[in-house]
Amino acid sequence: MNNLSSNDYEKFLRNLKERIRNAQVRAALAVNKELVLLYWQVGKDILSRQQQAGWGAKIITQLAADLKRELPDIKGFSRSNLLYMRAFAQAFPDESIVQDVFGQITWYHNISLLEKLKDAEERVWYAKQTVVHGWSRNVLVHQIESGLYRRMEGAITNFDRALPQPQSDLAQQLIKDPYHFDFLSLSQDVQERELETALVEHIRDFLLELGVGFSFVGSQYRIEVDGDDYYIDLLFYHLKLRCFVVIDLKVKEFQPEFSGKMSFYISAVDDLLRHRDDNPTIGIILCKGKKKTAAEYALRDVNKPIGVSTYQLRNSLPESLRGSLPTPEQLEMELESILQGIEASPSEDSD
Repeated sequence: MNNLSSNDYEKFLRNLKERIRNAQVRAALAVNKELVLLYWQVGKDILSRQQQAGWGAKIITQLAADLKRELPDIKGFSRSNLLYMRAFAQAFPDESIVQDVFGQITWYHNISLLEKLKDAEERVWYAKQTVVHGWSRNVLVHQIESGLYRRMEGAITNFDRALPQPQSDLAQQLIKDPYHFDFLSLSQDVQERELETALVEHIRDFLLELGVGFSFVGSQYRIEVDGDDYYIDLLFYHLKLRCFVVIDLKVKEFQPEFSGKMSFYISAVDDLLRHRDDNPTIGIILCKGKKKTAAEYALRDVNKPIGVSTYQLRNSLPESLRGSLPTPEQLEMELESILQGIEASPSEDSD
């Protein structure tokens, strides 16, 4: 230690810890990949013998019991898990995609894909997104149940013209349509400030819905231009894109003039907040509804990167259904009436 300075030793120690952790991660990934591949091979063998040798469904029950008796210390070969293995092999007969995609996520992630989805293309897409974003199993299930795959191409943007590659592709991947705000209990006639306040109060849910990489900067963020104050509804910074993201909330259908206001906000943020190493600021106009052609026309000759998307609240119902559904008070009265009827009826056990 006498010949080693404190700074050199600290640097050496940090480097060593990083190498150890990286090795541990690689080892864990390798073990996981081998386990998933083993389960696929077991499922493939079961499937093959059932198809070719005529083995019946009961063979899986017998196999699970025999494996438990022969290998009592090894877990993971219950009847239900063997059924998942067979379903896994049946869904993905190509071993290469198992190694390249599904072997990169845990077996429990793969079970969720089998349970929640039927389409092979969707399963592959969600598996790849899980790898890229590091989704936990619960987050993966949430994204599936919110229909993320179907919402990735609905927004209208000019990113391909206003942003250079590869930022334009990355920006396109971050925007959805519609955004699901089912974590809010708001009526359809909510005001913009109410919606904004509710989103800020539920910022963790909001960030989850926005996606990985968003960092909240502020709401009603004040900027000063020519001595006048202007307020941005919601301001974020995206860590992967390295840029500010301006969100303008609208509780009505998209109007062409919204794009002019967003262009103003983007220019101001670029001049007043953007660091020289940041990428161009992106704007998202979030409306109650939009018409495709009107949005495309509004963005066609705009040189600032803007996306137009919509949101849905938990209470979004077709107009024709709203009058036919009971109110909470009516449901409560009906339930109370049923309970009173049960209490008044004679017991089945009485003579």
